[in-house]
Amino acid sequence: MSRFRQQDNLIGQSNSFLEVLEQISQIAPLNKPVMIIGERGTGKELVAARLHYLSGRWDQAYLKLNCAALNDNLLESELFGYEAGAFTGAAKKREGRFETANNGTLFLDELANTSGLIQEKLLRVIEYGEFERVGGSRSIKVDVRLIAATNEDLPALAEQGEFRADLLDRLAFDVITLPPLRERLEDILILAEHFAINMARELEMELFSGFTERAKRTLLEYDWPGNVRELKNVVERSVYRCNNPHLPVHQIVLDPFESPYRPTGRIKTRDRITPSVSTVSEKKPESLPSANSHNGAANQLPHFQFPVDLKTLSQDFEMDLLRKALSESQFNQKKTADKLGLTYHQLRGYLKKYNLLDTAAREQD
Repeated sequence: MSRFRQQDNLIGQSNSFLEVLEQISQIAPLNKPVMIIGERGTGKELVAARLHYLSGRWDQAYLKLNCAALNDNLLESELFGYEAGAFTGAAKKREGRFETANNGTLFLDELANTSGLIQEKLLRVIEYGEFERVGGSRSIKVDVRLIAATNEDLPALAEQGEFRADLLDRLAFDVITLPPLRERLEDILILAEHFAINMARELEMELFSGFTERAKRTLLEYDWPGNVRELKNVVERSVYRCNNPHLPVHQIVLDPFESPYRPTGRIKTRDRITPSVSTVSEKKPESLPSANSHNGAANQLPHFQFPVDLKTLSQDFEMDLLRKALSESQFNQKKTADKLGLTYHQLRGYLKKYNLLDTAAREQD
């Protein structure tokens, strides 16, 4: 088993990211607790794993627990174990995470969600290396390195009395603050290609042909509130939707729920009525070639060589048509919808699909 098995996705070349790697390398060998601070999806769990596997405890147990996933009673039992008869259903004693992780590392995520009781017991483990199981009175000695993580402002919570200041002092021998992805622009395309190649392998594609320039712009211009985790999901979804090893990924699917037919709110029954065929036919888009034109629609297509990606070509045509209709309507979205034979809400759906809402709004203003 490789000691570096879990930190392989810590990839990047931005200065802020390289500084984090250097800090990890410095603190990893010390048997001191570490706090990891960062927004959701920034890779706190990967950093914790790297701290463990670069330490002298790398061949011992590495356990992790999300504190927000359990209520106080369950969390106390999970961390410290319990004696037989401690509560209804406790037929026999059970070791907790601290005992199981003895001589290794325990990673506690979402630590800010813990109660005062849990914080008090954690403080004792850090200071004295001992605790009692739930329902027990015998002190149990352990040697566990504690790594904690949160996306909350713990110093502010300590000032407000919502987190123990003495526990924060003990945990924060060193604090690793992870930069959000929007501050790691140099890393976005590197990470995207890494995730795309892995997804191509999963799909058993013979190769990954990269991203188009338009796709790269979309990746770089998005602010990634979900950070690296969101980037991974978006890239994997986009590669899956493209599913053509011979063409670069063209459409970045930021929102899997996005559809021009997706309702934007609660719909009344009368709003579900489909326009009649005659109504739609009267609003034929002006710029589309007629099937009965003199030369025929097929002869008016741009020159290209087969094979082609029909979906990509169709999306390019839709975007060009939307931009042309917006421009000719002086970015009045109601007039644009009329030109394209769409309802206003359908047009808004298309604008959202191609990230044109902001452009339309700015131009109209």
